[in-house]
Amino acid sequence: MASEAGFKLELDDIQSGALRPRPTPYVGTYILLRIDHEEDGRELMRRASAFVASAAHPESPVSNTWVSLSLSFQGLKALGVPQDSLDSFPVEFQQGMAARAKVLGDTGENSPENWEKPLGTPGVHVVITAISPDQLHLASALERARQAYKQLRGITAIWRQNVHVMPGEKEPFGFRDGISHPAIEGSAIPGTNPNEQSIKAGDFILGYPDEMGAQTTSVRPEILGRNGSYVAFRKLHQRVAEFRKYLKSISSCGEEEELIAAKMMGRWRSGAPLARCPLHDDPALGADPKRNNDFLYKQDDSIGYKTPPGSHIRRMNPRDSDVAGVVRLHRMIRRGTAYGPPLPDGVLKDDGQDRGLMFAFIGAHLGRQFEFVQQQWLQDAEFFGDGDTKDPIAGTAGGTGMFDIPQRPLRRRLKGLPQFVIMRGGEYCFMPGLRALGWLAALGRTD
Repeated sequence: MASEAGFKLELDDIQSGALRPRPTPYVGTYILLRIDHEEDGRELMRRASAFVASAAHPESPVSNTWVSLSLSFQGLKALGVPQDSLDSFPVEFQQGMAARAKVLGDTGENSPENWEKPLGTPGVHVVITAISPDQLHLASALERARQAYKQLRGITAIWRQNVHVMPGEKEPFGFRDGISHPAIEGSAIPGTNPNEQSIKAGDFILGYPDEMGAQTTSVRPEILGRNGSYVAFRKLHQRVAEFRKYLKSISSCGEEEELIAAKMMGRWRSGAPLARCPLHDDPALGADPKRNNDFLYKQDDSIGYKTPPGSHIRRMNPRDSDVAGVVRLHRMIRRGTAYGPPLPDGVLKDDGQDRGLMFAFIGAHLGRQFEFVQQQWLQDAEFFGDGDTKDPIAGTAGGTGMFDIPQRPLRRRLKGLPQFVIMRGGEYCFMPGLRALGWLAALGRTD
């Protein structure tokens, strides 16, 4: 393989949505489609070239407006993809997210029987995602996509979710979001942590060597798999009032409340990392993309006096911490887009509105990336020696959760953490390369 300096991805064949971070600010839409007739489904794949952009030409004025198209395993079957090709996809993708619920910790309130329909059902075939910096460009991009499918009788739109940036670029709990992104070899898109070496392209895009030296080309035929990625999308409802009430119940004043919230997340609400300002918030640091992700843990915070090992961001990316396993093997692209209206500041009673995040994982390994992090890091803590405690923000604690804050002379242990995030449904999808869309469109042709 060429050296990193000379190695380049085939950006003109990779969907923009696989690599490009969402713009700031942003508006967006998720649309789910069902394929009722395979010929119309194939025609949609042909028409997709009119609205799905490649990751090339980042200097384009509309490069921050993009539409991506992904297919579930059932969607590939609905297109009539040959069995030999279907069998070459990984078992996690073949089974789908609902069937993997126990592995993912989607039990109790998070169980598939409680999901918002049609999420988790066999009728979810195509996911169209559109993101733009403003409503005008989003409407234009969506109209091109709608023109592609609305006249096809065998294609039915079955679900839609609008997403948008919230004030201060924050997610519903009030923390600045979208800060951390890995650098991907050959993408020409820089990462946000200058201390992290770029990750091998094969960990995110199929057809290239990955961090283990393997060539991720198991999908048959090669044209179908090459330059594609797997996507896990999840609708996550956030109990904002419950989060605020819990913080108040264990705090003696507003300053302590904010510190505990920061300890649970690993960042102050401004986005400033505890690793760089452990005693007080620094909004200027939080808003500075050159500094707000520039830190490591091992050298000056191995115990976690600044950033607790069990905090959300340290679990999701332990960086250089001493943990079981190799962190780089589990790095992934994680994107969150907010939905629903914000709960007004200071309100402690739930208003009945649905609000939360549309979460999206993008990578080449559903098992060792998304499922590993979900099962081993978010829902467990053996990897850093803290037993079976769960993520204090996104874990399924259900009122029995614990969270340790290292401090001298004795640690502080928070008990009785409620479940603040509820899984409303999702699916595993495959985002094909642009040439693969053409291959799917040509299925069944004899000329």
